[in-house]
Amino acid sequence: MANDPIHQFQIARLVPIDIGGVDFSFTNSSLFMVATVAVASAFLYYTTRGRGLVPSRMQSVSELSYEFIANMLRDSTGSAGMRFFPLVFSLFMFVLVANLLGMFPYFFTVTSHIIVTFALAMLVIGTVVGYGIYKNGLGWFRVFVPSGVPGVILPFVVVIELISFLSRPVSLSVRLFANMLAGHITLKVFAGFVVSLGTLGALGIGGAILPLIMTVALTALEFLVAFLQAYVFAILTCMYLNDAVHTHH
Repeated sequence: MANDPIHQFQIARLVPIDIGGVDFSFTNSSLFMVATVAVASAFLYYTTRGRGLVPSRMQSVSELSYEFIANMLRDSTGSAGMRFFPLVFSLFMFVLVANLLGMFPYFFTVTSHIIVTFALAMLVIGTVVGYGIYKNGLGWFRVFVPSGVPGVILPFVVVIELISFLSRPVSLSVRLFANMLAGHITLKVFAGFVVSLGTLGALGIGGAILPLIMTVALTALEFLVAFLQAYVFAILTCMYLNDAVHTHH
């Protein structure tokens, strides 16, 4: 099992809970989602509780994260979109911390399961639709009717816009899930080569040097991907929320 690259993604029941035939068990995925929220909350709390005029390094990291998301949201949706800052910042921190926790040996990568990423994506799309209708009524559906399109091709354009909108939660969730899944599998495969070749004597140890170098390089790349995917998820969320704030094309 040590060299099985898929074993790291298996769901394990930690506290079996069955209510009316429905499985509500507390699993390793649940544990690391709780851990993700706890770590992110603890980091933000303890690094900003001093609120010094001359910030410490950790306080600077928290403040930079705050300003980074605030500027991203403001640039994408304008000042009216700042009401969504708690949502976007929470999503960014959750995805980032979950990705980083998954880099530790024997830890579980929450974002490697599409059910988790799809739930986050549906939260975003549900917010877009819910707030858009709340603010604009049925007029929000004008986002599917671009202005200036000739009436002859307008029905086709509306269908294309609708399909494009419905594909957003799929693309948003699959992008994050696929990157984390593929990266961790590749990393585990090369690490498995190192272990396997190391048991073959001096010749095997010499042959394990290249997979070891690749493992180190992939580890560095995975840390970069962890940050990049959190950024991509946040920036796409901001772009989608723009449809809730501004209905015109």
